Amino acid sequence: MVDVMNRRRFLESALALAAVSRLRAQSAQVQEWGGPVLDVHLHLRPTMDGNFNHIQGSGVTKAVLLTNVNAEDHAKEVAAAYPGRFVRFASIDVTQPDAVVRLRDAIRDGAIGLGEIKSQVEAAGLEMRRLYALAAELDVPITIHFQEISQPGSAGTYNRGWKKFDAMLKAYPKTTFIGHADAFWANVSADYAEDTAYPTGRIKPGGVTDRFLTDYPNLYGDMSANSGNNFLTRDPEFAADFLVRHQNKLMFGCDCSCLDGHGAVAARQGGSAQPPAGAPAPRLAGKCIARETLTALKRLAQPDVFRKITWENGNRLLKL
Repeated sequence: MVDVMNRRRFLESALALAAVSRLRAQSAQVQEWGGPVLDVHLHLRPTMDGNFNHIQGSGVTKAVLLTNVNAEDHAKEVAAAYPGRFVRFASIDVTQPDAVVRLRDAIRDGAIGLGEIKSQVEAAGLEMRRLYALAAELDVPITIHFQEISQPGSAGTYNRGWKKFDAMLKAYPKTTFIGHADAFWANVSADYAEDTAYPTGRIKPGGVTDRFLTDYPNLYGDMSANSGNNFLTRDPEFAADFLVRHQNKLMFGCDCSCLDGHGAVAARQGGSAQPPAGAPAPRLAGKCIARETLTALKRLAQPDVFRKITWENGNRLLKL
């Protein structure tokens, strides 16, 4: 009986210490960026600790795990292991005949959105249209990867036809769209010719992304990845005005592949460093995209706008 009571006291003490540790960690994160941060674009990692290590290292309070329907159980385990730190979206190859059924089941099982949807189809094609209808039916947002240029780390093109996507925004007014990736952010500039994934230099006003965000209340922007960071840094003066103009429709995300929230990458068996799939562009090599983008946002945005983009907008849109 004494042994049972001792074990019980030990477990209670361990749980109490773990809770205190989590509270201290969260407090440190709030101090680092001046408030809590929501990451709307963290791809599910294979290990339990891998997901936590990235948000903890980058100073993120809570993250959306973008989860293939085949990995739903793993994502639920991660969320259970770190209470209050993770929620999840559900994704699938939209060309699969049972895509709608499996996504609907994932939402019923606790996923709170669709995405990241990244398939080699037309953005206005029938495969995607059925997902737009599903998102409206279930009242959840859908995050879409728009890519017109093939890249070494992301071969092919995905959800093609962003420049004409206003037709979908009109056709599905009850669907909440979250735009992401190369074509979405490059097309902030009116002179984007779809000849490079990450254009440089000054931005020409009047790009379709800027116009769509202004004209369509059902479109939001996910500021993650190389593409979002490239937009913020190529023309800071334009970006600062853009952040003010669309301050209620933008959300911070990382889409970062580093291991620890500080830029560490996986190593080859021989010992040399090797970035995993989805590694940053050369200018961000050895850096954490989350940290780089949060730093850029902090520099460009006023505190109230920074808080909207890094916390308030996502919490409101995702009903957290």
